[in-house]
Parts: sequence; structure tokens; C-alpha cells
Amino acid sequence: MSPSPTSPGPAPGQPPATANGVPASFIKLAMRNMVRKGSQSLLHFGLTALGLSGFLVLIAWLGRPNLPQ
Repeated sequence: MSPSPTSPGPAPGQPPATANGVPASFIKLAMRNMVRKGSQSLLHFGLTALGLSGFLVLIAWLGRPNLPQ
């Protein structure tokens, strides 16, 4: 019987993987981009939250029940 490896190592030339399997360089790149473009990310998040809230309020207003008075 030939011994089978329990977990293969990283391929030559690739960075080692972290605990969740994502190479460390991608995590570092994402963090660097988040710091560099922080205000743009916050602006886009705010606009998205505002747009989604407005859409939900509009749908709730259009779908309101008609109660007799």
C-alpha cells in the first residue's frame, strides 16, 4: 500500500492558505483596498441602504390595506 497524504500542500509558487482556505494575499489585498477606498465604500453602502429603505417603504405604501372608516 502506498501512503496517501491527508492534506495536500500548496502548489509551488502559491501563497499558503489560511484557516478558511483563502490565500493570505487576497485577504491583504481586500483589506488594503478597503482602507484606501473607505469613504467611497461608505458612500455606496449609504446610498444602497437609503435606496432599499425607500423601495420597501414604497412597496408598503402601495400595498397598504383599505380599511373602512
